[in-house]
Amino acid sequence: MTGRPSMSLSPLRAAVIGVGHLGRHHVRILSTLPGVDLVAVVDQDAARAAAIAAEHGGRVVGDPGALFGAVDAVVVAVPTEAHCDVAMPFLERGVAVLVEKPLARSLAEADRVIAAAARSGATLAVGHTERHNPAVRVARALIDRPRFIEVHRLGTFPDRSLDIDVVFDLMIHDLDVVRSLVGDEVASIEAVGVPVLTSRIDIANARLRFTNGCIANITASRISRDRVRKIRFFQADAYISIDYASQEVECYRLLRPPGERPVIDGGPVTVEHEEPLRLEIADFLEAVRSGRPPQVTGADGRRALALANEITVRMAASL
Repeated sequence: MTGRPSMSLSPLRAAVIGVGHLGRHHVRILSTLPGVDLVAVVDQDAARAAAIAAEHGGRVVGDPGALFGAVDAVVVAVPTEAHCDVAMPFLERGVAVLVEKPLARSLAEADRVIAAAARSGATLAVGHTERHNPAVRVARALIDRPRFIEVHRLGTFPDRSLDIDVVFDLMIHDLDVVRSLVGDEVASIEAVGVPVLTSRIDIANARLRFTNGCIANITASRISRDRVRKIRFFQADAYISIDYASQEVECYRLLRPPGERPVIDGGPVTVEHEEPLRLEIADFLEAVRSGRPPQVTGADGRRALALANEITVRMAASL
């Protein structure tokens, strides 16, 4: 069983493994997409799985292994420490997998996951949802060799993801977005982090210098009173601002009319609002059907993980 569906009109058989904070939204979306048969909802918490399945469909399964031979694609939304163990058996059987971020808890495990997908030819996508944010998509066309980037991702104290540092929980979103928009390698890193309410790092700041000279200053916190998800780009004669949450983009440019004084022109940019997670899942399913790479590949997920790892090393050295 290869897991790769034929190019017929048969619906893709899909399942979600882990239906906690984020997994339940994967179930909700998959249950409404055309051309998808939501086969199962998988979770160690049988009551939670039953409640989600009762609302959105699919049978309740306790053991992911029961899905072998019954699905074409799965979403892995279990805690990070189990990503590799859950994803590997499906990839080895050629079943397409969308793994929530971060790809794995270590680079060694990430390499195992990527290698398994390569051997079987299975589609592997990583859930860096902000890449699918309509505001990011619109701003991408406006960004041209930025020189300085300022990022703030601030959230209130969560009841989830406390098994990982805020770098892997929140900052990794922006590490992936910034790296993809700058399009260059990181040359140096300065970072500091503080464990405030947990034994893990709850607030962190990283200053990245890219080989092309661009500087990115990235702050992530899960102990803020307010929720903020913004990123600003400064480049020659232009300023671009993205509000991830409201899906708003502003762009201002310095115009130099011949024989006249320079003027600043710009303002809000039109963005068609859509749910980023729905776009992420749709991209994954289209990649499965067509055989093309997903927008965020396993290699992309590994690069974001490697950068997050390096930042935590720098933070540890500063403590």
